[in-house]
Amino acid sequence: MAGKFLPARIKQSTGELTTAATQRMESEFPWYRELGAQERSWVGLVAQAGITAFVDWYRHPEQVGEITAGVFGSAPRELARVISLEQTVSLVRTTIDVVEEAIEDIDDLETRIPLREAVLRYSREIAFSAAGVYARAAEARGAWDARVEALVVDAFVRGDLDSTVLSRVSALGWSGQGSVLLIAGAPPIGEPELALAVLRRAAANHGLDLLTGIHGNVMLAIIGRVTQPSRVARLLSVHFGPGPIVASDSLDGLDDVPKAARSTMAALGVAGAWPAAPRPAITSDFLPELALAGDLDAKLALIAAIYLPLAAEETLLATASNFLESSPSLEATARTMFVHANTVRYRLRRITEITGYSPNEPRDAFALRMGLTLGRISQLDQ
Repeated sequence: MAGKFLPARIKQSTGELTTAATQRMESEFPWYRELGAQERSWVGLVAQAGITAFVDWYRHPEQVGEITAGVFGSAPRELARVISLEQTVSLVRTTIDVVEEAIEDIDDLETRIPLREAVLRYSREIAFSAAGVYARAAEARGAWDARVEALVVDAFVRGDLDSTVLSRVSALGWSGQGSVLLIAGAPPIGEPELALAVLRRAAANHGLDLLTGIHGNVMLAIIGRVTQPSRVARLLSVHFGPGPIVASDSLDGLDDVPKAARSTMAALGVAGAWPAAPRPAITSDFLPELALAGDLDAKLALIAAIYLPLAAEETLLATASNFLESSPSLEATARTMFVHANTVRYRLRRITEITGYSPNEPRDAFALRMGLTLGRISQLDQ
């Protein structure tokens, strides 16, 4: 009878015990004092539910899982975002301490001892339930964050940026520090979500911000806090699947991402035309292939980088044309142009300095010839 009497009395005193528990939390825990009124009311609900659940559990110990899980069902899910698991365990422990003190006031030893043992078992079960609640909350939050991240990356690819997208970027943990880099390639063979998780973990290990998603057969990574673009590209490219990988040039910020995403993915689409391409290669390395595929921006970029600056210096334009298209050797070009070989050597060096492409390198020579040809065609249209 005594064992049944005390839980009933505790249940009748739930309000008083809850008040005592919350007062103790306020005196002992700075994090509790910083909570708003609504959050405190949620904590109070959990404390009250915990005391009531102890009474129910004491009467029906076979229903332990159902009863203890119900404690956290009394508060909104948002509570798991407001306070940590460690703080929740402190909350539960404080409430249990208050109940234990009430038990210690009992004079009847035969009643007090089994209740004391029951409280110990109950506190263990409630701690397991708390851990389960946070695990489920983390799983749901992870799934939600992954969905938001996919939508954000898709918005960048489409160029559909607004304040809502940018606020979601911040919510996903983007710091906004350093330069930005894009990497595109095939996803690894296997489970897509696992591939994305591995890439996120690798970025975090190197102190990088990351937004990533899979679009069709392309895995795109938007990387922030980049200080060494080439190094970052090499570090993360190993987490992509087989085939070519293309990295953008370094970007100043997120505003430059939509255009860079389109050009990087376009470069990936023609990367197969350059079998010897490095892995990763840079988007601008594929300007000749993109131009051949009809990309207007690539054509204009080659004209601007090669034809226009060389056309401004007639001797350089003539030297480039002779060396690349007529006599692809220094001595032969010198004879054709009636100049000394050292003069040709100097001009070739100037061409490299002005355009960034060396006529002596096969790949660069291909880009130079493409730029010159496109420039001449553009002059025919005028």
